[in-house]
Amino acid sequence: MRAALVIVIGTATLTLAGCASAPETPQATSTAPVIAPGRPGEQARTLSPDEAVTAVPSPTANAADIRFIQDMIVHHRQALDMSAAAPTRASSDAVKRLAARIADVQGPEINAMIRWLRQQEQRVPDHHAAHDGMPGMATPEQMAQLRAATGADFDRLYVKLMTAHHMGAITMAAGELEKGSHTIAMELASDISVTQAAEINRMRRIEITG
Repeated sequence: MRAALVIVIGTATLTLAGCASAPETPQATSTAPVIAPGRPGEQARTLSPDEAVTAVPSPTANAADIRFIQDMIVHHRQALDMSAAAPTRASSDAVKRLAARIADVQGPEINAMIRWLRQQEQRVPDHHAAHDGMPGMATPEQMAQLRAATGADFDRLYVKLMTAHHMGAITMAAGELEKGSHTIAMELASDISVTQAAEINRMRRIEITG
């Protein structure tokens, strides 16, 4: 989802000021419709001018935005850890290409999210941050199995774990789109949802032999 911008169609209210001795000029009040685009999957709404005053999203981050960005940094870091072994342990070219794509996309996203948190003067999670209860995250035992696997065994486990990982990210993005308020955080959530849904479909088409 992109920013929910309010589009005002028609002319704005005009106030014509005369001199003190001139007769008062009445104000022209706009009755033009105001269109507020909805969230993904929702239709746009037509607002009254009074409703439009409060319809523009706040540029200030709320607690949901901060939590989403902090958690997504941790989530992305594990995806990079999972993908780092693919060049030497995977046997499938499709798995290697997928892992490279994930690293190319999520690495810069992590850097962008870190910059955003610092701009908001919020804590950046460290590399050993806990992720208990975070959807889609692989357990330490699963990560150990992945690092020990090679060939087709690695390919199958990587695809299995990364599919669950992406589904978890989509769940997190949906929560941000429902509860967040900051334009940048919500745009990122929308991008993650679309990109990772496409990658899930790509992983489902990967054929692993051996």
